[in-house]
Amino acid sequence: MASSKEYLHYILEQLSGLEEITYRAMMGEFILYYRGRIVGGIYDDRLLVKPVKAALSAMPSAVYEPPYDGAKPMLLVEEVDSKEFLTGLFTAMYSELPAPKSKKNK
Repeated sequence: MASSKEYLHYILEQLSGLEEITYRAMMGEFILYYRGRIVGGIYDDRLLVKPVKAALSAMPSAVYEPPYDGAKPMLLVEEVDSKEFLTGLFTAMYSELPAPKSKKNK
């Protein structure tokens, strides 16, 4: 099942306090970036984030769910109605996220 643009826009609105939040549509789902780094994504109208230490600290009882069949499990963010929680979560996670890989020229 693909994610709805309405849910995407809701999450983007919740993150509107942060600069440099971008997304990329990918096979009916949406990859979320914060300051150029992949934080997670929206899959089947669920916000999932990478299981870095900061995310595990902020959500100690979070459930691991795969974004799609065969993928590595990510953390399900259930507290999407709190702007403060989401912006704090993304900010805390940033330093632990891998930098984007440089693209090689062909």
